[in-house]
Order: sequence, then structure tokens, then C-alpha cells
Amino acid sequence: MLYAVLCYNDENAVGAWTKEEDDACMAQLAIVQDKVAAKNRLGPVARLLPTTSATTLRKGREEPLVIDGPFAETKEQLLGFYMVDCDTLDEALDFARDLAKANPGGGSYEIRPVRTYRPSRIKAAGS
Repeated sequence: MLYAVLCYNDENAVGAWTKEEDDACMAQLAIVQDKVAAKNRLGPVARLLPTTSATTLRKGREEPLVIDGPFAETKEQLLGFYMVDCDTLDEALDFARDLAKANPGGGSYEIRPVRTYRPSRIKAAGS
């Protein structure tokens, strides 16, 4: 099963790291990633830019509203994600635990099963 491992933390705290602290954390996380990648079970990994670079489209109105910034003010922000192929939720949790050990400070990892959607397999109307 494919799992998304969503990485949440206080982006102000992470953004305050020195280059050396950030590089050290990324090196530790790379060790965890490499173990899963060696089994050919690691999908895309992304580190998102700060929420100050975000644009949100709010729906539920006659015309969607486009605003700058994240959709909500929260203590923790979505900072990135991993896609990992695991046989069980426990295996995905083990991966998240290894990430937590490699990544200093607070925050959380949300593990969510993924249902794939492949629009290229859907024929366009009239095709």
C-alpha cells in the first residue's frame, strides 16, 4: 500500500536553523530515506517552501477566492511529505519513527493511505 507521510512542524522554528543545523538534519533524514530507497519503496519526497510563498484558492463561493498565504493559522505547518510503499501501516509507522529520530525538535508526522488517481487512464468525453 502507498502511504503519504506528511511532515508538520513550526516553520518559524525550522526556518531559524542555521545552515549547518539544516544540513545536519537533511543528512540524517537522507540516511532514513536511503534505507527505504534501497528497497525501491520510496516515492517522491518534497520539502515545501514557507507558507509565506503559498497561495490559496478558497472554494464554496460563487467565484473561488484567491488569497496569499496558507489556508489557516496554526502552530504547525505542512513542511513536506514522503510517499512510501509499505506492506502494512506498522511498516509506515516504523518509517515515520525513524524520521522522527533523525529530525530534532517537535512536530509530527501524519501517515495516510493513498488511493492513486491516474487521469491519463480516463478517456475524455467524445474520445
